[in-house]
Amino acid sequence: MADILTPALGESVSEATIAKWTKKVGEPVKKDEVLVELETDKVSLEVVAPSDGTLGAIKFGEGDTVTPGAVLGSVSEGAAAPASAAAAAPKAEAPKAEAPKAAATTSVPATPAPAAKAAPAPTSAAASAAASPINVPTMGESVAEGSMGAWLKASGDTVKKDELLVEIETDKVAVEVSAPADGILTITAEAGATVTPGQQIGSIAGGAGATSAPAAAPAAAAPANSGSAQVKSDAVQTNGALSPAVQRVVAENNLDPKAIAATGPKGNITKGDALAAIGSAAPAAAPAPAPAAAPAAPRADQPREERVKMTRLRQTIARRLKESQNTAAQLTTFNEVDMTNVMALRTAYKDTFEKRHGVKLGFMSFFTKAVIAALHEIPAVNAEIDGTDIIYKNHYDIGIAVGTEKGLVVPVLRDADTLSLAGIEKGIAALGKAARDGALTMDQLQGGTFTITNGGTYGSLMSTPILNAPQSGILGMHNIVQRPMAINGEVKIRPMMYLALSYDHRIVDGKEAVTFLVRVKELLEDPQRALLDL
Repeated sequence: MADILTPALGESVSEATIAKWTKKVGEPVKKDEVLVELETDKVSLEVVAPSDGTLGAIKFGEGDTVTPGAVLGSVSEGAAAPASAAAAAPKAEAPKAEAPKAAATTSVPATPAPAAKAAPAPTSAAASAAASPINVPTMGESVAEGSMGAWLKASGDTVKKDELLVEIETDKVAVEVSAPADGILTITAEAGATVTPGQQIGSIAGGAGATSAPAAAPAAAAPANSGSAQVKSDAVQTNGALSPAVQRVVAENNLDPKAIAATGPKGNITKGDALAAIGSAAPAAAPAPAPAAAPAAPRADQPREERVKMTRLRQTIARRLKESQNTAAQLTTFNEVDMTNVMALRTAYKDTFEKRHGVKLGFMSFFTKAVIAALHEIPAVNAEIDGTDIIYKNHYDIGIAVGTEKGLVVPVLRDADTLSLAGIEKGIAALGKAARDGALTMDQLQGGTFTITNGGTYGSLMSTPILNAPQSGILGMHNIVQRPMAINGEVKIRPMMYLALSYDHRIVDGKEAVTFLVRVKELLEDPQRALLDL
């Protein structure tokens, strides 16, 4: 008997409501099959079967309120395994007619017969004894499950210790799983399956059989997994360490993995390496498409529509943004900033700055410094609402929105108020690289007090950013455009940027929001003020 438990519901979530059961008492279930859906005030959760069997009991019905750890029901293990039970029954009945007591002994030799036909049986028994399990690693605080990506190896393939095998995608980050030992791979959780921390998804049979078994194993295993293991066959065969994200970039841009310089910690190619290779490969590839006679490919070669399942990250982005709109009283105020002085300062010192600190001087460090100074002055923008309380933050952990291939993520620059311009630039560069390579940790994505997003990198002139709940403020930067401005009675052309501050009107008043944005504008138009603490 295995209990069906209410999982952890996330930070500050103490209860959930049962939305619906997908099975009835007495119905057979399979391990990891979704049994019940829970709804909280923040997210919806799916609870899966802990084992194969029969749904034995339902202790809470639809509409009931439950807490983390509560027993929702139970699964009678083994009762729903008709295949194995049926297989065992005929073998036991045959000898029963001759000698009931001998059934137990005669049935034992009956099973080795089919095993004897398969030569690897004796070695598999020894290998299984020394098999190393491949388990789902801990995926971070409040992350209860993930989705299996495409395996980079097939069952029966030989793998080496620490070789990348599969990526597990959660609603926040992608987690890489490597081989725990040398040996032969056996896969028990296929691509697309939902898995939980600690769950076994495969095993590595090590020992002497690791070199001899592959000769026979691939022949039997290849047909079984031809659909999933060969999706990216060319890329995997060229370099077995390619992660799914890298495979996608390689395949979509017709790159040769052998020609990509690898900078990963284990000599592997990172997504950043693949993206960098696109730029270097582009000039060589440009002359190739000479036959431009066909202006457009015939639409008959492609379907008119394509349905693609949303990734967990995209589902989370959609849910959180909508929750933010539904929860906070969001309002946006605008201003514009003359970037002349910041641009002049950056131009004058960028070369010296880079030589001294080993990082380029960008605009983000100036904006971060200006935001922190304004947050000191208007603390409500750095606060959040928790029930009927307001939590004022005396630390300044600034979220920096980063657009990646999989979607928008907001890594957090910790204690940004203690950092110099160089420290901020280095921190932002490191977070950006980790975001693009899919290497962000859970800690880097949680706990921000205020967010900055820069739509100007994509050419946005003006926008109304959505709050990153539970924060109360987000600053939107935009494209710098040369515009005529009236300066001391004269019309002059100046590099101008629109600024947008979205804020939670429940906690931040209009006066405070406008004052905050004006303060940011003043510090950017006269950057010396920040140095003099004025």
